[in-house]
Formats: sequence, structure tokens, C-alpha cells
Amino acid sequence: MNIDLLFRIAAIGILVAVLHQVLVRAGREDQAMMTTLAGLVIVLSMVIREISTLFDSVRTIFGL
Repeated sequence: MNIDLLFRIAAIGILVAVLHQVLVRAGREDQAMMTTLAGLVIVLSMVIREISTLFDSVRTIFGL
């Protein structure tokens, strides 16, 4: 696993947390929730891509 992936996920998490707090304090709870969900979807798509690569590697190694 690449360490850059962890840094990207951490950066997205920090950015989403800051945006969430700013939007909540501005009284925009709905937009804060949508921002959090968008960040979650982005991170999940990154992780799913890595899991897919892992399964392809396992399939290649075991000749499945």
C-alpha cells in the first residue's frame, strides 16, 4: 500500500472536518451533512480502487 494514499485520506478528512464545523457554525447543517457524505464517498472510492487492485494481485498470484 502506498503511503500517499494514507496522506490523501487524512487530508480529505481534515478538510471535511473543517468545512463541517464552519458550515454548522454558520447554521447550514444540511450542507455540512452533504459535505461529510461527499468526503465519505470520495474516500470510499479511493479505498475500493485499492481493494480491487489487491484482489487482482491475489487472483494473479494464485492463477484464478
